[in-house]
Amino acid sequence: MTRHFEQADGLCEEKDPATNGFVFNQTMLRIADPVRSLDFYTRIMGMTLLRKLDFPEMQFSLYFLCAGEDFSDISDDVAKRTEQTFARPAMLELTHNWGDTAESTSYHNGNSDPRGFGHIGFHVPDLEGACQRFEELGVEFQKRLADGSMNNLAFIKDPDGYWIEIFDAKGMAAVN
Repeated sequence: MTRHFEQADGLCEEKDPATNGFVFNQTMLRIADPVRSLDFYTRIMGMTLLRKLDFPEMQFSLYFLCAGEDFSDISDDVAKRTEQTFARPAMLELTHNWGDTAESTSYHNGNSDPRGFGHIGFHVPDLEGACQRFEELGVEFQKRLADGSMNNLAFIKDPDGYWIEIFDAKGMAAVN
């Protein structure tokens, strides 16, 4: 069966076979307070902390989180779990430099000048319900569902001010 994917004239070349096995593994965000950020991403966003790595000589810690519900393949063996962490697709890596605190550190979210990084995104099965829950939990919104002309998505902010797009995949399919 031949699959046809999107094309952009002159920009999307055929996949080089040398890239077979490449896995998009992680997006890294710097965080000021791991307790605050881990609470947000686990309790509020439903992610699972798969692995924490400390680097005492360089004074930073890495927290690898993933979404999903089936973790039956994750090993209890620390070395094997580390290998699984770095082979798993679409992880969120939170990096905490040990001297940083919520009171002393703020990070550029990429959405004000100079612009760069924009956001990460989460599909939710009930968009209105998820947004209502975020509201009840006191999560800061950048854009609510009723704001602007795109009423099929919202943007919330994590504790460090990074934007998170919230959408229902079915609603996005109706856009185009």
